[in-house]
Parts: sequence; structure tokens; C-alpha cells
Amino acid sequence: MAARPLSLEFVTSAKRMDTLPKTEAEVAFVGRSNVGKSSLINAIAHQKQLARVSNTPGRTQLINIFELADTNYALVDLPGYGYAKAPGHVRKDWGKMIEHYLLEREELVMVYVLVDGEIGPTKLDVQMLDWMRHEIIPFTVVATKHDKVKSSKRQRRKVDLALGCGVDQKDVVWVSASKGVNIDRLRSIVLRDLAYTGADD
Repeated sequence: MAARPLSLEFVTSAKRMDTLPKTEAEVAFVGRSNVGKSSLINAIAHQKQLARVSNTPGRTQLINIFELADTNYALVDLPGYGYAKAPGHVRKDWGKMIEHYLLEREELVMVYVLVDGEIGPTKLDVQMLDWMRHEIIPFTVVATKHDKVKSSKRQRRKVDLALGCGVDQKDVVWVSASKGVNIDRLRSIVLRDLAYTGADD
């Protein structure tokens, strides 16, 4: 059965993890700049303007937290990494912000690492995945822009992307925010990872 659109409400943005509100459990989205994080969060919530979408990479510069309505569960949008045009000190601050959150946030139960399905994993994506394995941080690879990959090349791309990320092909969730591909599946995965059943509605 398809999961209903998640009713999400923006709570706050923060530069420092220690200023974030307490939650019962939360999942985080992380990925290279321009991978489509904001568009995907909007698709999950079925809201066009929940997370700010921009054609300019690197627009998300803070930790943005969204709460599942009437619960204490949350989705977190982390700053994108790898935006080369950002000043060096800004990129350094983003890196520290992401690292501190991923290592120290006790409420964090799963990280969705977004990889651009059209181009495959970049060097920065691979570094992020290797670091998370080393730090034993639970993650799921989500391949975005499924619709941008030609149908004749999708099977080969799925094999290559999984291999490049060092995961089994069956463990990669392919999605398209613009076409709605597998958005229901990702919603169900989010709810499962949060262990949210709706019983407390």
C-alpha cells in the first residue's frame, strides 16, 4: 500500500547542531550540491515550496529541520557538499557542520545519501560513503534524476552506480522528484526508518 504524502512542517534552521530542537528520531538527507535534495523533500511531502529549491547550487547553507506533523519525528536537510564556487572558508564550515551533525546527533537513525543518477557517484560521493562506513553511520543510497537516464541505459547505469557506491544494486533507491518515480517507496522507507506507525496520531 502506498504511503501517504508526509505532512511536514518547517521547524528551524541552524548553523550549529547544539541549537537544534530535540526529537524522538530523525532521518537526514545529504548529497552533492545540485543533486536535488530540496526537490526530493518537497516531493515526499507533496508540497512545492516546503524546502527551498534553487537553480544555484549551494543554496542550502544551514541545517534545516522539518517535523512530521503532530509527532516528534523529523527530516533534516543538510547543506550540499562540493560546491566549488563557494569561498573556501564557507566550504570548510559546511563540512564541519555536516560532520558534527552526523557524528554527534543522538536522534539520527538513518542518512539518505543522494547520488546523481544521471552522472553517477562523484569522488566526493565516494569519500562521503567511505567516511560513513568508517564511522559506522547507517546510510541508504538514493539515486536521483531517474528520468534523466535514457531507458536504454538504465540497467547498465544501475549496475555501475551501485558498484561505484560499494553497495548492492537492490539496496539503491532510484527516484525522480519531477516524475514521481518511487516517491511512495521512499516515503515508506522513511516511515520505517523512523519506526513511525501513526499509532500516536
